[in-house]
Amino acid sequence: MQAPTDGTTHWSTRRLARKLGLNHMQVARAWANAGLQPHRMQRYVASNDPDFEAKALDVIGLYVNPPQHAVVFSVDEKTAIQALDRTQPVLPLSPGRAERHGFEYIRNGTLSLYAALNTRTGQVKGRTVARHTSEEFVAFLGALVSEHPLDQEIHVIADNLSAHKTKRVGDFLGSHPNVHLHFTPTYSSWLNQVELWFAKLERQVIARGIFKSTTDLARKLMRYIREHNKTARPIKWKYADPSRRFHAHLSAVTVH
Repeated sequence: MQAPTDGTTHWSTRRLARKLGLNHMQVARAWANAGLQPHRMQRYVASNDPDFEAKALDVIGLYVNPPQHAVVFSVDEKTAIQALDRTQPVLPLSPGRAERHGFEYIRNGTLSLYAALNTRTGQVKGRTVARHTSEEFVAFLGALVSEHPLDQEIHVIADNLSAHKTKRVGDFLGSHPNVHLHFTPTYSSWLNQVELWFAKLERQVIARGIFKSTTDLARKLMRYIREHNKTARPIKWKYADPSRRFHAHLSAVTVH
């Protein structure tokens, strides 16, 4: 636990071995037995929301015990997705060699993706837009509402983005009394199930994708959504350790 004195930020097995006059493998074995990994670091953000528990309880309640005959959507937008092309061809994988992408790329613009994950079915409704604004958010909500009976309750879980709290959104909710907006606590995007789906989208489509234009990007995003919906399954939430309520420690288990 004592910091190194040579100006470095953390110990390595060899630096600590020199300090203690030991063989570095002795240090490595001791660390392994104790489950210590000084070379690793994780980041966290603690919510400063004074109403954290009430908001978290509201959102989690919609997941584990939703109102009867209602539909619950987890909604968010993935903003400024870049349509990147490569200046050199992609070299395919071969035995002993990973797929290789050229270092240089071409920017072909950006777009944003609105997505609504149906928490009962796991299916996703998506819409690509040039910019994420309050007007676009309301238009997306309107598209969701139009697919359901006028008297059916629709619960929408969203984060605290300013575009979600404008007068335009308030007017929309006022004219649609069957739509209820539920906000996650501040710095708690992990409570929004659609973020898990966005992570999959990033890994499986965006990170290694080649996009000739924003139109090409939009087409590939919507194709991914269509294919996802063919085999979609809901996400099941549970407390991993109810005794740790201060941290509201939750584990999300995706059913495959």
